[in-house]
Amino acid sequence: MSQSMVAKHSMWPRQKDIIFNLSERAQRAEKSIGKDNVINATIGALMDDYGTLITMDTVYNEYKSLDNKDISAYASLEGQPDYLEAVKKVCFKEYMPDGYIKAVASPGGSGAIKLATWNYTEEGDQILTSDWFWSPYVSITEETGRKVSTYQLFDENNNFNFNSFKKEFLKIASKQERIFTILNTPAHNPTGYSVSDDEWDKIIGLSKEVATNPDKKIILFVDIAYIDFASDDNASRKFFKKFSNLPENILVIVGFSMSKGFTAYGMRMGAAICITASENVAEEFYYGCVHSCRANWSNCNRGAMKLLSNIVQDEEKFEKYTQEKTLYKEMLKRRAKVFVEEAEKVGLDILPYRDGFFVSIPCDNPREVCEELTKDNLYLVPLKAGLRFAVCAVNENKCKVSPSIIKNALQYIKNQKVVEKN
Repeated sequence: MSQSMVAKHSMWPRQKDIIFNLSERAQRAEKSIGKDNVINATIGALMDDYGTLITMDTVYNEYKSLDNKDISAYASLEGQPDYLEAVKKVCFKEYMPDGYIKAVASPGGSGAIKLATWNYTEEGDQILTSDWFWSPYVSITEETGRKVSTYQLFDENNNFNFNSFKKEFLKIASKQERIFTILNTPAHNPTGYSVSDDEWDKIIGLSKEVATNPDKKIILFVDIAYIDFASDDNASRKFFKKFSNLPENILVIVGFSMSKGFTAYGMRMGAAICITASENVAEEFYYGCVHSCRANWSNCNRGAMKLLSNIVQDEEKFEKYTQEKTLYKEMLKRRAKVFVEEAEKVGLDILPYRDGFFVSIPCDNPREVCEELTKDNLYLVPLKAGLRFAVCAVNENKCKVSPSIIKNALQYIKNQKVVEKN
């Protein structure tokens, strides 16, 4: 028997991340036969029509103008004060909820998830999210002994499945003191779905019902990583006002990220923002999260904080940034529109798309379908119950031809399964 040194809780399967693995294969194919001949729909970042990463000029010109000291010096554990104020401003805009609001800096949206799940659940707790979800939710939570439980995101009519959400929410409430739910909206990864105002009313109404039991603690974690690429900057934020003056045993935590809205993926900068009717709960959030910051990463990227602060707090700079971002939002909308329309034409079943970087295709045997698609030099990501196509990374022409290629691959694998069965 070979020697093992790692602690039992750190024994994980020896496998490469499937997304990065397929992305690497797509990049090798591009080098071998040329980018024009490959459709790389694995990348969860905004790419131009030639497959080059988009980096906003308004963001990086500002970054390059920073004094070296603003980049190299240590930051405060909780984040620089001007950054925390800028985060609240750019997150909520004109829809700041009424209540006590505290923000703590984190390395990207992932760090915000870690802060929230660690500080607001107990070991062994179940954390609720939809059955279509960003897979690192599992990695982040299982590292600390939590488990992800799911509800069905869509009903038989492809509407938000509130009945399934309610059933699973109440099931957890019957077993746990804390009911921690992750809602990735607007522009959900991987489906592109956005929870509507009416659906939010139902979710909050259910939370209030459970909150009538003073022994229950409800935490709604809202992952807004893609909010800046929802259709309307203002309309997509109206739901924040619904978090005003909630019962004191309902806590909302918003996971903010600079990665998408500021094309700052590698800077790893974000924040966890709490919204509560209780001053004590807000203070508790702040000091609990700051302790976790010190224990995990000490402090965050000071240069990225200064960058965001300078842009958001300067009206002229923020207006120029907004104009540039709008150009890329329009590009993304055109790509998604072409894909969705073509999918309807060829009869490719997709999940309801409203906004964002991704479209999802439900199917059986997603890994086999993905492998089949590589024969046509189309690379996308297999999920548990289907496929994820990154419209953010694929130009309009390729978005237009992809649905028929995917449809053919699905049919081929389906036929193969029939042959094998017989």
